[in-house]
Amino acid sequence: MTTSSARTEALHLTGERTVPGIPEENYWFRRHEAAYLALLPYCAGAIVLEAGCGEGYGAALIAERAARVLALDYDEPTVRHVARRYPQLGTVRGNLAFLPLGSSTVDVVANFQVIEHLWDQGGFLAECRRVLRPGGRLIVTTPNRLTFTPDSDTPLNPYHTRELEPSEMDELLRGAGFEVELLHGLRHGPGVRALDERYGGSIIDAQLDVVLGQLPGQAEWPAELLADIAAIRASDFEIAGDDLEQSLDLIAVAVRP
Repeated sequence: MTTSSARTEALHLTGERTVPGIPEENYWFRRHEAAYLALLPYCAGAIVLEAGCGEGYGAALIAERAARVLALDYDEPTVRHVARRYPQLGTVRGNLAFLPLGSSTVDVVANFQVIEHLWDQGGFLAECRRVLRPGGRLIVTTPNRLTFTPDSDTPLNPYHTRELEPSEMDELLRGAGFEVELLHGLRHGPGVRALDERYGGSIIDAQLDVVLGQLPGQAEWPAELLADIAAIRASDFEIAGDDLEQSLDLIAVAVRP
C-alpha cells in the first residue's frame, strides 16, 4: 500500500491513536507491533477478545494465529473502519466498563495500550476476569509511568487517566483475582539506541520537538529524522524481564484461575 493510499485508508490522526502506514507514526506503530508479535503465541488457536482495538491492525495480526478474534472499541467511526478494512475480524461497539459478552466465553482478552485511558481500571479487570474461561489469559501492555511520566502521578498525556509502574501493574492484576504469569518490559534495541545517541539522547524527544504544539499531521519533519523513523522495524525493540523500572512499556500476561 502506498503512503497516499494508506493515509486515505487510515483513521483520523488524533495525536494519540497509532495507525499503520504513516511514516511520522512509524516509531510508535513499530513499538506497539513489537508487543503484539511477542504475545502472539498466547493467542494461538484461541478465541480472543481485543478490548479497545483502535485501528484494528493488532487484532488483524492476532487473527493470523487465533481461531477467532472479536475486535471491540467504543468509538463508532473506529468500529466502522475496522469492519471495513479487516473483514476477517468480528467487530462490535461496546463500553469496556461492561463487556458485551457472556461469562466464561473467551480464551484470551488482549488489551494493548488501553488500560492507562480508563477511569475504573479495577472494574475493567473484573469484567475481563468474568468473560475469560478458567485458565484463560489476559494480556496487557501499557506505558511504564516511571519513564513516561517520571516526575508526577498525574499523567502529562491528556488522554491518560492513570499510568502504572511495574509494582502497580502487578498489584492491580493480583487484586483483580489474576495470577501473574509474566511481567516484562519493552525497551529500545541496538538500532534505536543508536538513534537515541544520534539525536541528543532521545529519539522520542526528537519527535516530540517536531510535533509539540502543532496539530497532528501538520508538523514539518526534517527529512533525515523522518527517514530514520520510517526505517524502524518491530525487531528494533527488545522485551525482557529484567530492569523493568527502565522499560518503556510494561507487558503482562495474567491467568484467570
